[in-house]
Amino acid sequence: MLFKTLSASVYGIDAHLVQVEVDVGVGRMQDFNVVGLPDNAVKESRQRVQSAMKNCGFEFPYGQGVTINLAPADLRKEGSAFDLPMALGLAGCQGQFFGKALDRMMFLGELSLDGSVRPVRGALSAAIAARDNGIKAVAVPETNAKEAAVVEGIEVYGLKSLPQAVDLVNSPESFERVKVDAQQMLRESAQYGVDLRDVHGQQAAKRALEVACAGGHNILFIGPPGAGKTMLAKRIPTILPAMSLEEAIETTRIHSVAGILENAQGLLGTRPFRSPHHTISDAGLIGGGAVPRPGEVSLGHNGVLFLDELPEFQRNVLEVMRQPLEDGGVTISRAAISVTFPSRFMLAAAMNPCPCGYFGDPAHDCHCTPPMIQRYVSKISGPLLDRIDIHIEVPAVKYKELRAPSAAEDSAAVRGRVIAAREKQLARFRGEKTTYCNAQMAPKMIRKHCAINAEGEKLLEGAVTRLGLSARAHDRILKVARTIADLDEAENIQGKHLSEAIQYRTLDRDYWA
Repeated sequence: MLFKTLSASVYGIDAHLVQVEVDVGVGRMQDFNVVGLPDNAVKESRQRVQSAMKNCGFEFPYGQGVTINLAPADLRKEGSAFDLPMALGLAGCQGQFFGKALDRMMFLGELSLDGSVRPVRGALSAAIAARDNGIKAVAVPETNAKEAAVVEGIEVYGLKSLPQAVDLVNSPESFERVKVDAQQMLRESAQYGVDLRDVHGQQAAKRALEVACAGGHNILFIGPPGAGKTMLAKRIPTILPAMSLEEAIETTRIHSVAGILENAQGLLGTRPFRSPHHTISDAGLIGGGAVPRPGEVSLGHNGVLFLDELPEFQRNVLEVMRQPLEDGGVTISRAAISVTFPSRFMLAAAMNPCPCGYFGDPAHDCHCTPPMIQRYVSKISGPLLDRIDIHIEVPAVKYKELRAPSAAEDSAAVRGRVIAAREKQLARFRGEKTTYCNAQMAPKMIRKHCAINAEGEKLLEGAVTRLGLSARAHDRILKVARTIADLDEAENIQGKHLSEAIQYRTLDRDYWA
């Protein structure tokens, strides 16, 4: 007897429809075969499905040959989400569904040996694929139900066990759909536990941080240990504009596919802040694997990627980040497939000025020799530094500033100015599909929106000549100046805006002289 169910396989952040065909034949060899390019996790489903059906009181076709085909056969299937549709297909072959077809509902779920349904990766992507293919309903593990219910236009049911899945097929009217208010979920989850007010002193660094967030610019903090570089970086998401529903869904999809979405969390409301350790590999940072998985640059999509102790990262690891910084995406190619992950993130990095960390600190002696400092700094290539718009020095905090009552602005006040500047940029780039902030301007847009007067031309020419700036650094100065003008509510870039932008190129000057 042949019975068919529907499921989905995730590649990259997209899911593809998979038809699970179950055939049970009398008189065949007593085999349980799964075909259709399954990986090891799919092949091992045989034991899980068999035990789950037995422990839930369902008949298993012992003594008969079982063949399960996952179609299309040329698409590689990986993961444990096919357990539930396989078990339902076997139950269908045993007459559990009274002639009902399962071609209008998608099933996802890993089975425990007792028949309970465990959560799976990529439920949100699978729900989107179901909607796009005209499937009206999706049944997922109860833990994944809110995540899948974010997708409008489909019915979502949460399952706890295999018997409940069988009851759903036989009596769908007795089950209540999972419904969520996506906008309400977004508002409730958009809470941060830190605030910019926590950072004492560092007014110049805070100003640079505001400029960086207002224009989506990459930023590098340079200063001694304990100066507050990491504290400043961790508060970047609190002054960035709140995520839109579209951004939240896109970010949630990536985290769901990677398997790091918290249980029962339907939607990410806060911008991601990823801070990988400096021992990370290039595959861990960019993504990879036999079946490509997203790396840290993609997990930080629509948020912040923070690289602390920047010179401690392997140089080859840092160099592979140059393309995602420019393109906003990562393409990982394998022999059978090519996958593109989005990676539009704001890069924040921190470094000490020397190996001991105290070069230029009046309160501590630096014992590093010039060759030691040169080797330390040379780990960061010029092309990578060119892609970081703002280099800002973060000096040690003085005692009086540290102990003074905090009168600093909170994150909400700074965010208000950042949002106002971003709204100007959205209006400026209306009609551009891939440009949402000043940092993303292409050369043609720079010429159009970053015009400067004769005074500015003279100032910029002097800076480029004196500092030996590259063409990329020249463009980034203009982008930053445009952002500063937006914060200043100025229509045109003025000399003071250019001067401030040039001052943010600390490492282009002879900082270690």
